[in-house]
Amino acid sequence: MKNCLKALRAERKWSQSDLGDSLGVSRQTINAIEASRYDPSLPLAFKIARLFGRTIEDIFDDDAQIQD
Repeated sequence: MKNCLKALRAERKWSQSDLGDSLGVSRQTINAIEASRYDPSLPLAFKIARLFGRTIEDIFDDDAQIQD
């Protein structure tokens, strides 16, 4: 899942560890989310969105195409 987490984190000059500490997850988890190797759980996605004052959709793009 594509995301803009790295850019949002950089705007605040936070390290991956800083963000992880704020969210209660490891630096490795933040790294994996930023690299699109791991999709966060819904509760974690809500925490991230609240922390940055954005909606989940503003941060994460699932690239899913709905087909009829």
